[in-house]
Amino acid sequence: MNKSEFSAPHIVTELPSPKSKALIERDEAHTSTSLIRPYPLAVKRARGAVVEDLDGNRFLDFAAGIAVCTTGHCHPRVVDAIQRQAEKLIHISCDFYYEPYVELAEKLTSLAPDNEPWRVFFANSGAEAVEGAVKLARYYTGRPRIIAFQGAFHGRTMGAVTLTASKVTQKRGFAPMLPGVEHIPYGYCYRCAYNLTYPECDVHCVDVLEEQHFRRFVPPDEVAAIIVEPIQGEGGYVVPPPDWLPRLRELCDRHGILLIADEVQSGMGRTGRLFASEHWGVVPDIITRSSDLASGMPISAFLAKEEMMDWETGAHSTTFGGNPVSCAAALETIELLEDCLMANAAERGAWMMEQLEKLALDSPIIGDVRGLGLMIGVEFVRDKHTREPAPDLRDKVLDRLYRHGLLTLGCGESGIRFSPPLTVSQAEVEIAMDLFAEAVAEVLVPAGA
Repeated sequence: MNKSEFSAPHIVTELPSPKSKALIERDEAHTSTSLIRPYPLAVKRARGAVVEDLDGNRFLDFAAGIAVCTTGHCHPRVVDAIQRQAEKLIHISCDFYYEPYVELAEKLTSLAPDNEPWRVFFANSGAEAVEGAVKLARYYTGRPRIIAFQGAFHGRTMGAVTLTASKVTQKRGFAPMLPGVEHIPYGYCYRCAYNLTYPECDVHCVDVLEEQHFRRFVPPDEVAAIIVEPIQGEGGYVVPPPDWLPRLRELCDRHGILLIADEVQSGMGRTGRLFASEHWGVVPDIITRSSDLASGMPISAFLAKEEMMDWETGAHSTTFGGNPVSCAAALETIELLEDCLMANAAERGAWMMEQLEKLALDSPIIGDVRGLGLMIGVEFVRDKHTREPAPDLRDKVLDRLYRHGLLTLGCGESGIRFSPPLTVSQAEVEIAMDLFAEAVAEVLVPAGA
């Protein structure tokens, strides 16, 4: 099938489609009610930036499997790498040695953001990578406390959900949480927790940690690590001010605290750099990665300076982490990123940001546009002066986009995220921006007009 035969949007039935409705009914009879389903889409197949449902409706995908389908759906080179590896070895566990694991370890550590030696541990999911990173930080420093940020999302396992501070529903009913975790405001300038304005504030949201928390609440010599998303994901695709992350690095250095950069959602190459923290010239002590590393195949990783990852045998291990097939997919994904996809992310993302900022100037309900590369967030408000969040308007836009053939996801209290595959074309981003502008205009039309 050539590309023109699998283009999008192409909506041929009512939504959800008849076969999709039937599958959804079967699903709802047997699966956990805790699963999040933003709209009733049942997928048959996907390729590139196009997803097709069970009745042949095709959608332009600007969600990319929650930003993990880095090279698009079913990239032929990634598929070929998976098939070739599956014919030789699917699983043996990391109790033993095999080439794809070692090759990927060599590749990732060679890409680490400085010239010092690094080591890597492979797991299966972002939450597992975060859990491992926190365990290592406590083990290496001998300190019990961790500092995280309001709005953060680090996963849903017990340790990771303790660090998470995105939505109360993620914590309700699961107490007690992991002890020794504190949360402080993120560098979210559009909604500053201290009602200050950057740059006149002199990055008060970092200084307050030293001036208040370390004096009154948290002994700094008991803090093992500060864990931070260089760009917040679920919290709203929030990009901090330019000197926020460097100031956080300086504070960590003063107190012997490790800096963990959770780059699971910012992804490898998605922001236009291999590591999002590179945008600010910051070298973390530990970095987490997840399934974007292998174009959606289950694998995650955390990297740490060699001197840190010197824990005793058996202190941390895994059964499926670094699976041979996932490693093969990751190696091919990284090669594609280096060939052209990072550059494409930077170029397409810059164009999208320009279009969205123009739209925001004329729209009374778009309060903020922010992002780097193909990690872009748009925040909806009821009033631009008061900046009152408008989750209902955001949800109406999401629904209209779905019904017109564009897949997106919400983020934060009232935001929409754009995280298409890094293979996305100029024609596809133009279609997406037109559909978005139309959806925003539609929600402003009074009912019955």
